[in-house]
Amino acid sequence: MRSVWRLPALFLLGGAVAATGLALRGDPVTAAALLVLFVLLAAVHSPLVFPGAVSSAEARRRSAADGGPVVYWRPGCTYCLRLRLRLGRDATRLHWVNIWQDPAGAAAVRAATGGDETVPTVVVADRAHVNPDPAWVRRQLPVRM
Repeated sequence: MRSVWRLPALFLLGGAVAATGLALRGDPVTAAALLVLFVLLAAVHSPLVFPGAVSSAEARRRSAADGGPVVYWRPGCTYCLRLRLRLGRDATRLHWVNIWQDPAGAAAVRAATGGDETVPTVVVADRAHVNPDPAWVRRQLPVRM
């Protein structure tokens, strides 16, 4: 199993075990609610919540072409999730690089942060910004024609 799916899989497994225990004790309503909660947690921590990740080289190429910021992220990062959710539909206008899938992306983040893999790191006009405010990131998006 790829490392990006470990946390979602643990949420699903833990939720299934806890819900089964509650159901066997005669509390099916709480078991169902708990299972739904754990499925939602697994979903928001999965790579499926984020737009399709590309390689660091491809993200830089696309950014040079359209002016869209590059976002370095990793699954399970609550700050990355916050950025993604607060951007809403605008998140598809950024170029997302999963540093757990792209070693060059992880190296770019370490170079920008002094050796740490602190995410989200957003690169706008070749300048890195660590954990920026989502409203600021939205203002950096190129104007739509």
